[in-house]
Amino acid sequence: MHVVITGAARGLGRALADAYTARGDRVTGTSRAGGGGLLRVDVTQAADISGMGAALDAQAVDLLVCNAGVYPDKGQSLADGYPPQMWADAFAVNVTGVFLTVQELLPNLQMSGAPRIAIISSQMASHTRAPGGSYIYRASKAAALNLGRNLATDLAHLGIAVGIYHPGWVQTDMGGTAAEITADEAADGLLRRFDELDMAGTGCFRTWDGRDHPY
Repeated sequence: MHVVITGAARGLGRALADAYTARGDRVTGTSRAGGGGLLRVDVTQAADISGMGAALDAQAVDLLVCNAGVYPDKGQSLADGYPPQMWADAFAVNVTGVFLTVQELLPNLQMSGAPRIAIISSQMASHTRAPGGSYIYRASKAAALNLGRNLATDLAHLGIAVGIYHPGWVQTDMGGTAAEITADEAADGLLRRFDELDMAGTGCFRTWDGRDHPY
């Protein structure tokens, strides 16, 4: 199986790449800096997205994991924080970058016998969780959830299954050291969820440990 993972240099993306490699799957990982066997892809840059498509030309992609993401608004104040450029930058990665990656690799996905797309969102995207704060991250991950749901509808006729996932509160640079689970634990659970994804479950919003999450 050929797996493409964006944002694979560290944290959850790196753990997913390691898990797939360990079980014998072929992994193509990306990062903004590239190097270390990773393609250099900044998902906010159209030229980089096109370059990824060129690098993978005529290669089937069985699973695309849209993992690259940012959480820039920790500690921002409602009174004077959340500047416009922070909103634009976060949505460029967390939403537009997901769409452009999917769009670019659609031909590759259609070459697979059982193509799947996994979008890493968050439980913070759900309307059922609104404790305040983190407006940019919450809004962008809600948009990614909505994007995934609509892609599931539009790609159904091509047989491409789309799942949206909450990876858990993970001990990464983004999640912090106080988080509940390690990146390896999250990756192990997500790998099982991605393996389960099929057309019967397309459009699902699930947690790393297999629970359906309210939208």
